[in-house]
Amino acid sequence: MASFKSSSSTITTFKFHLGAFLLLVGVASAQLASNFYGTSCPSVLSVIKSAVNSAVSNDARMGASLLRLHFHDCFGCDASVLLDGGEKTAPANANSLRGFEVIDSIKTQLESSCPGVVSCADILSVAARDSVVAKGLLHSDQQLFSGGSTDAQLGGPTWAVQLGRKDSTTASRDEANNDLPSPFMDLPALINNFKRQGLNERDLVALSGGHTLGSAQCFTFRNRTHNDANIDPKFAKQRKSTCPLVGGDSNLAPLDPTPARFDVAYFNSLVKKRGLLHSDQALFNGGSTDGLVKAYSSNAKAFWADFAKSMVKMGNIKILTGKQGQVRLNCRKVN
Repeated sequence: MASFKSSSSTITTFKFHLGAFLLLVGVASAQLASNFYGTSCPSVLSVIKSAVNSAVSNDARMGASLLRLHFHDCFGCDASVLLDGGEKTAPANANSLRGFEVIDSIKTQLESSCPGVVSCADILSVAARDSVVAKGLLHSDQQLFSGGSTDAQLGGPTWAVQLGRKDSTTASRDEANNDLPSPFMDLPALINNFKRQGLNERDLVALSGGHTLGSAQCFTFRNRTHNDANIDPKFAKQRKSTCPLVGGDSNLAPLDPTPARFDVAYFNSLVKKRGLLHSDQALFNGGSTDGLVKAYSSNAKAFWADFAKSMVKMGNIKILTGKQGQVRLNCRKVN
C-alpha cells in the first residue's frame, strides 16, 4: 500500500457538507449488516479467511497487498478496481496493485457454493480485514527481501465488517487518478483529500498507519530520499542504496522496519524522520497531525482501535446497495 491512489497534479476542491455526508453514511450503514449472508451464504467468512491465510502463508507481502487493494477500491467501495481496464490502468495501479488472483480464487469458491450471492466488493472488504490479522509469515526487514521467514501472527486488530455492498458496472481511470492521495502530497493536500470523502485528520493518520505493512517501489520515494530535508541522514543513505537517482524504479523498500507485522513501528519511524514516503513524513512535520502520530507511536491499542473504526467508516464511502449495481459473477468483468 505504497499509496492509496494517485492524484492529478491539480486537486479540485469544493465545499464539503459534513452533515449531509453523515446522513448519507447513516442511510448506507443501515442497509449493511455484519450477518448479511447469514442465510444466503453462511460459509462466506470462513471461505475468505481460509483463502487469505493460505495466500499470506505463501507470500508474506500478500497481507499488505490485499489491504492496499481495498484502499485503492475506496473511496467508493464498489469493486470497480477489480474490473479489467479502467482503474487498473491508472498510474497508481498499473504494475503496482497485487492480489487480484486471491480475490478471483475466493470468488470462484463462493460461486460454487453460493452462486450469484456474494459481491466482489464485500469479498474485498472482508479480505482486507482478514489480511491484517492473518496467520502467515513474519519477516524482519532483511528476511522479507531475501526469502527467510519465521511463523508468527501479523498481530493486527479485527473488526466486524458490514456487508451488503453491490458491485459497480463501470470503472473510471480518471476518478482513480483524482480521488485518492498520492505519495508526494504535503499535509494540507492530504487533509483536503480525506475531507472530500468525509474523513477527518484522525482517519487520515490511522488509515495511513496501514503502511505498517508492506513495501513501496523506488519511484515513489526517490525524490524524498534524495531531496527532502526532513529525513534522517543515515536512513536516507540506506534507502539511496536501494533507489539511485537513475534506474531501479521498481526496487522495493519496506514502509517500516517490520513490514509484515501490524505494529506501531510506522509511527515510531515518522517520529525519527524515517518515513519512507513524502506523504508519510508529512504527518509528522510540525503540523496538526503530529500529536496523533506521537500518541500512536507509544500506544498500539489506541492505534488499532482507531484503525478499525476508520476502516469501517471508509468502507461506507459511496457504496452501492439494494437495486444499485450488481453481484458480479466474475470480479474482472460485468455480468
